[in-house]
Amino acid sequence: MLKRFVRQSEELRKGDFDIKYGDEKENKGDKTGPEPHTGTDEKTLISILTERSNAQRQLIVKEYQAAYDKELKNDLKGDLSGHFEHLMVALVTPPAVFDAKQLKKSMKGTGTNEDALIEILTTRTSRQMKEISQAYYTVYKKSLGDDISSETSGDFRKALLTLADGRRDESLKVDEHLAKKDAQILYNAGENRWGTDEDKFTEILCLRSFPQLKLTFDEYRNISQKDIEDSIKGELSGHFEDLLLAIVHCARNMPAFLAERLHQALKGAGTDEFTLNRIMVSRSEIDLLDIRAEFKKQYGYSLNSAIKSDTSGDYEITLLKICGGDD
Repeated sequence: MLKRFVRQSEELRKGDFDIKYGDEKENKGDKTGPEPHTGTDEKTLISILTERSNAQRQLIVKEYQAAYDKELKNDLKGDLSGHFEHLMVALVTPPAVFDAKQLKKSMKGTGTNEDALIEILTTRTSRQMKEISQAYYTVYKKSLGDDISSETSGDFRKALLTLADGRRDESLKVDEHLAKKDAQILYNAGENRWGTDEDKFTEILCLRSFPQLKLTFDEYRNISQKDIEDSIKGELSGHFEDLLLAIVHCARNMPAFLAERLHQALKGAGTDEFTLNRIMVSRSEIDLLDIRAEFKKQYGYSLNSAIKSDTSGDYEITLLKICGGDD
């Protein structure tokens, strides 16, 4: 098994060499310098990195480092550019480190990308969140919670910190009595009082399992004659409202939530490659097939066709390889 990965890392190194030096000999007499290398090397990189699982890619990264005393991601950064470079680097980054970097990028600079924070923190499991928090501290020498606290505020911050703690129940079992109790608490915290008890919404929506929340939302409708989404829209506002609505959407149908995020990333004048890369890479081994199905169901055309319409070149080829299928 490892010999095969060594061979694959050598193929990558050969590709790297050709990208840097492939045309130099042929162009020694050409004062304009070497022509840019096209096709072959990129195809090798794309083929190897998109046809392996993340665990296999991490073995390739390790063997590449051992064989050449260089980090594969640094060679990719040196020889590629733009969206294609970002996507290829994402493919060789361990999942927890990738998410940690995405979170940092979401909070870096003058403005905070709340949509990215919401998407990551609502779609990761408790175990993933613990791994992300650990990776965040390892990379940045600062806790994820500290950065969330400094970049957000109010009930939105409280809810994000609760999610970042990775304390959501992951059990698949549901408790009907608890669902009725929580539904009543939510009703009393919002529709059935003057003002809103935001902490009750945070506690229930950020800590209960998704199957449990689905049952709770059914019970809530029985009590209030309204969907929980309508109550959240009526009682809350701003990023806190957006976060709780995202949780509800994920509890009901996470692939549909992520399909909507992809649609937003691909529609309009410019492509949001930050969101597109993150979802394609992070969900490729989890629920991308379901996301593709939901995308077509919601919008009447395939995710593949949307990618073809909004991207080009090696970036497009790589995304389509990750996406798979022709539907």
